[in-house]
Amino acid sequence: MQVGYIGLGVMGGALAERLLVSRPVKVFDLNEEAVQRLTQAGATTAPSAAGLAEECDVIFLCLPRSRDVRAVIFGENGLARGLRPGTIIVDQTSGDPNETRKMAAELAAMDIRMVDAPVSGGAAGAKAGTIAIMVGGANDTVAELRPVFEQISPNIFECGDIGAGQVMKLINNMVSTCNRLAMLEGVTMGQRNGLDLSVMCDVLNAGGARSKASENMLPAIVEGVPDSFFLLQLMLKDLNLAAALGTETGVPLQFGQLARGMLQAASNTLGPEANLFDISDYIATEAGTSFKRAT
Repeated sequence: MQVGYIGLGVMGGALAERLLVSRPVKVFDLNEEAVQRLTQAGATTAPSAAGLAEECDVIFLCLPRSRDVRAVIFGENGLARGLRPGTIIVDQTSGDPNETRKMAAELAAMDIRMVDAPVSGGAAGAKAGTIAIMVGGANDTVAELRPVFEQISPNIFECGDIGAGQVMKLINNMVSTCNRLAMLEGVTMGQRNGLDLSVMCDVLNAGGARSKASENMLPAIVEGVPDSFFLLQLMLKDLNLAAALGTETGVPLQFGQLARGMLQAASNTLGPEANLFDISDYIATEAGTSFKRAT
């Protein structure tokens, strides 16, 4: 089984590198630097998406948005020009489940199977093999792919039919954003009332308020060094999708909608290239305080 990977950004690149530990991988990306990095790690390259499709049995995609997935599959010189019947496309994009279902139906008419399998745990988790993989797709296809998924991580969660993995990812990102914002508001209030940031970090992580945000982001704030780089705009995209899904299915998402609005306000202030970590500075400024940054 020849595996291909398209989309070699921060997350996709880390996932492709993890696969390279266990198997040959053929890659393609418009970013030549990203391709070179994977080539140095042992991957072989394809001249185009269509060229990759001609040689691969399973093709992973990890792109910014579902519209990018559609362009890679059906656009000029896209996968569709080289796909063979029976090929499986695995979409690891944090995308729109409705769009994914539409693309899966179009591909099914070509005898191409599609599975969605977004991940959570960051690039570090991908490289370490501990990342969570949220899978949506037909049971037999998921079973066929399981050995490949296990080469990325043993933490595989079968969520349901096509699109279910992306629904789960939207829930995950909405909840994690709510936790992140609540933690930031709490510690800025603490600073305004004379509490030491490192003490608050220790207390929150020893008690019931502990979360991934307090375990990872808060120690990074204490040290004054970002814990990761992920575009704020991409997290806002996910919360916009979650809000739309909530509206469509009659779920109020009162906390989720509030978090979405706070991210939108932060994005308006910080700009399109802001790191998600930068919301710590935004929340601190709103509270009339600031966090130190390493020099």
